[in-house]
Formats: sequence, C-alpha cells, structure tokens
Amino acid sequence: MSGTRAAIRYAKAVLSLAIDQKSEKTVNDDMKLIAKTISEHTDLDLALKNAIAKQDTKKEILNQVFTDLNPLTSKLFDVLVDNNRIDAVADVALKYNELYEAHIGKEKATVTTAVPMTEDLEIKVMAKIKELTSKSVELQNIVDENIIGGFILRVGDIQYNASIASKLNKLKREFTLN
Repeated sequence: MSGTRAAIRYAKAVLSLAIDQKSEKTVNDDMKLIAKTISEHTDLDLALKNAIAKQDTKKEILNQVFTDLNPLTSKLFDVLVDNNRIDAVADVALKYNELYEAHIGKEKATVTTAVPMTEDLEIKVMAKIKELTSKSVELQNIVDENIIGGFILRVGDIQYNASIASKLNKLKREFTLN
C-alpha cells in the first residue's frame, strides 16, 4: 500500500515538472516503454527488486537498458536511487501514465461481459459512458462468464452494474429478507 502511495507521489511530481517543461507527452512515452519493458522481462524486474543489489547497480542497469530517454525521465532514476525506491520504477511509470491520461482528459473504461461484446452492445455501452462522463474514453472488454449476461461498466471510480448475476443476487436478497 505505501509503495503505491509513494509511486503516486513520484508520478505526480514528475508530471508536474514535465508540464512545466512542456514535455509531458515525451515523458509519457518513456514511462510506457519503462513499464512495458519491465513487465515483459521478469529478470529485469527481479534485478530491480533484489534487496541485495546496490541501488547504483540498479540505476546503471536501467541506464543501459533505457539509453534514449528524456532527461527528466533519467533524473527520475537518480531521485529513486537517492530515496532507495528504484524498485518502484515500474509502479511510478504506470501511475504516471494514469495521471497523464487524466491530465489530457482521457479515461479508461472496462466493460465486463459474459461473451465478447457485439457492435450493438458496444453502442449501448458508449451511450451509457456518455451519460457518466464527458471525457474521451478508451474501452476495454473483459469476458467473465460468471455475470451470466448483461454488462458491468467501470469508468474511473464509477461502476454501473447491468449484469444478470447482479439482478439475480438482488432478487435473492429480497426473498431472504421477506
């Protein structure tokens, strides 16, 4: 939990500096690259999380892997090393990306359905999203057969549950109360 809070603080600080330097898009591209590379290479992730390895060694590894970064992104490595937080670089990168998306007015929405979404359902979901938020939204579909039918929409902190499983559970609660 505290690691996540720290990642958010570092990401906010980097975004603030990037906005001041008008390089937030470039830094976001760097952060996407960092998060993707670390998630795809478990040996790199393990090296960064190794408690025995020195912070400077971890920083050197990152500098060798990521050679063409914005200076602000490279400075983040220095700050994380100075504060013994270099193992959180992937989390900081992910949080930065989330904050950047919010900064430009873009939000991610997830739609959980029992089967892959049809065009008709996607139109209905997009209409519901327009009711819930004025931001532009990137839609992601998650298939979960347990919801039986309908959909569960999550946009930011808002959740709209139109699943059959939810309606059945509501009926079950009503019958057990009576």
